[in-house]
Amino acid sequence: MKAVQIIARGQCAFVDAPKPSLQPGSAIVKTLRLALCGSDVRHIHYLPDHRYPSAIGETGHEMVGIVEAIDSTFDGGSVKPGDAVLCLAPDHRAMQEYYRAPIDRLLPIAPGTPLEHAVQAQQFGTVLFAAKFLPDLRGKTAAVIGQGSAGLWFNLALQRRNAAKIIALDLKAYRLAYSKTYGATHTLHNADGSTADALREINGGQLPDVVIEAAGEEESIRLAIDIARENGFVLYFGVPRFETMDFPIFEYFWKSLTARSNVGTIQEPNHVSTRQALQWISDGTVPVAPMITHTFKFEDVFEAYELHRIQDEGAVKIVIDMEG
Repeated sequence: MKAVQIIARGQCAFVDAPKPSLQPGSAIVKTLRLALCGSDVRHIHYLPDHRYPSAIGETGHEMVGIVEAIDSTFDGGSVKPGDAVLCLAPDHRAMQEYYRAPIDRLLPIAPGTPLEHAVQAQQFGTVLFAAKFLPDLRGKTAAVIGQGSAGLWFNLALQRRNAAKIIALDLKAYRLAYSKTYGATHTLHNADGSTADALREINGGQLPDVVIEAAGEEESIRLAIDIARENGFVLYFGVPRFETMDFPIFEYFWKSLTARSNVGTIQEPNHVSTRQALQWISDGTVPVAPMITHTFKFEDVFEAYELHRIQDEGAVKIVIDMEG
């Protein structure tokens, strides 16, 4: 089969690899669509040196496909050969024509759901899971740094948790054009001037109660501390592209902030958040199409990776069509 491999930092190549074989408790899924994520950029460009070259199939983890074969000894599974499934691939090795996955990481897709929509449930599920760890948002103001797909999904999650104001921030003005579709009440193009002052102007002289960092850049990680009010809450969600950085510890300390990061959606029992995301996408409860700005054929995936890295040409969410 044809697969992608990161052969050196910043360099990907197509390789011929053996098609995965069936193992106990697993299924073989024919890959049909993938969506790119900021963590894919990290894998290609920013992992520690010893991680290169990568494993076959790296990097891709937001994936849907068709079950081709399944362990016949597995009892009680909810999927069967021929089913369309959202496939959870936390090892990032799904950028290949076939992928072997544990059966319990396959979530059935409702008939009639566009595959390019269903694949967005992986990231939306991680956002819904992370939102469970936020404080009570009723009557509160929240700011979301970064309006890529993760930030857009956070706008929606905050709206559903009854935040009074949801302020979307991004350095790229074109991304803010999507923010209100996904629940933001205000937008802020924070490329120039004091972001904290601009937020006070929007929010009656006060800084936000809750700040979501959904970009993973050094500047945005520090900015989250700068724009949070005293005794506020900061959620770090964007995957950092580095191992260490300078951190404004005194400001964090002086403001008496509470901060946490969030990973581990894959360990949530029965994948409750991801199943909820998939259901809302399938039944049309949430908008999906607006954020999907680009689709590439598998043969052009390296071009897609680079566009995702530089965030140009109006790109928000990029889909790889394995059938195209």
